[in-house]
Amino acid sequence: MAAKEAGGITQHIGAYQVQMKGGQKITFLDTPGHEAFTALRARGAKVTDMVVLVVAADDGVMPQTIEAINHAKAAGVPLIVAVNKIDKPGVNLDRVRQELLQHEIVVEELGGETQEIQVSALKALNLDKLAEAIDLQAEVLELRANPKRGGEGTVIEAKLDRGRGPVATVLVQRGTLRTGDIVVAGAEYGRVRALVNDKGAQVKEAGPSVPVEVLGLSGVPAAGEPLVVVENETRAKEISEFRQRKLREKQSAALNAGRGTLTDMLARIQAGEQKEVAVVVKADVQGSAEAIGVTLGKLGNDEVRVRVLHSAVGQITESDVQLAKASSAILVGFNVRATSQAREMAQRDGVDIRYYSIIYEVADDVEKMVKGKLAPVHREKFIGYAQILQVFEVKRIGNVAGCRVTEGVVKRGCGVRLLRDGVVIHTGELSTLRRFKDDVKEVTNGYECGMGFVNYDDIRVGDQIECFETETVAAA
Repeated sequence: MAAKEAGGITQHIGAYQVQMKGGQKITFLDTPGHEAFTALRARGAKVTDMVVLVVAADDGVMPQTIEAINHAKAAGVPLIVAVNKIDKPGVNLDRVRQELLQHEIVVEELGGETQEIQVSALKALNLDKLAEAIDLQAEVLELRANPKRGGEGTVIEAKLDRGRGPVATVLVQRGTLRTGDIVVAGAEYGRVRALVNDKGAQVKEAGPSVPVEVLGLSGVPAAGEPLVVVENETRAKEISEFRQRKLREKQSAALNAGRGTLTDMLARIQAGEQKEVAVVVKADVQGSAEAIGVTLGKLGNDEVRVRVLHSAVGQITESDVQLAKASSAILVGFNVRATSQAREMAQRDGVDIRYYSIIYEVADDVEKMVKGKLAPVHREKFIGYAQILQVFEVKRIGNVAGCRVTEGVVKRGCGVRLLRDGVVIHTGELSTLRRFKDDVKEVTNGYECGMGFVNYDDIRVGDQIECFETETVAAA
């Protein structure tokens, strides 16, 4: 699986069915492990009857493993622990069990009820035992479904296929889904034109726990939405229109909330308009678009925010480029490309299109843009100390300090602080810097000089002068 994925990490959710020697069938829902795909893991836990928690014997319990445990607990589904990579030398199974114990997962070896199977995916060790453990858990749960009723399921993933149109990967949970059925999936509806199983073959029907790709929907439904068979097209259209209206109202409310009230607007005008990095996201599948949106939303801060203007599946079109141009946004294409017309329009209008295939690269690049929009930081750099030995009164200039540089260097135009008994009594700038009667640019350690301060005369013998420069650096 990982070999087919960009960056060697799973970035898509998938459903596959295997048949055991005894004729039993098990449907596996494979969810990505990367931290950005939290919603996909939560969705996976909700639609499954049990969770197989894969823990690497050499790594132990990782942050995403903890998150998967929490999703399983929230969904109220039983766990089976599969400890992988047991063929690696020097693995410590007791350490894995102790780490699981910290999260209230007590395996059978420690007197608990959770089954633990030690496997090696690389050498196909004990995979049959894992299938037996799943079968045993299914018998204990007494899982039953009525295949004779109308089909119901959940959209696991959805995409826009160039040749086939909107395609939804659906896990049937109750009843039987058949070709020709009129279905509603979230805010989309349609007649099932074809059903394709996990092996890529067309099937006439799909019963409970069977994963299939559904073709024939009016648009790409949101991942995680329920799919239900309805009695006729009129009813399907009615439900779809109602849900689309509610979706538009929700989007409009979110947009207005982003703008804020008149008071908020005036406050922003007075404080200086908040900067933002606007992004338009197009991805190959709904889950990836959702994960990128969530990841980018976390990148903003008090000074610069990241706003996802539009997020959808399918190739980048001219309308996406127009939206990006109007909003001065960048276009992010995740495993998709722009049409030739959109590409030409982007070049003509100066719209930045960036292509990615690994999710964390998207986050890294946008984070750099956020830092680039931050106001630069002004940082002080200490350059030297001088001691006042004598004070001279000069006409038209005021008091001038006769000093010796005791450390570092003093430069004309640098910032100065006057210290009396270690306390800062004045901060300002040098108006004059002289050696004998000549103006000089700088005086180094050990030499004597004359110093005058801008609009300040209260200087005394024994005062110390701290000299510094202000440098501007990019915000970190």
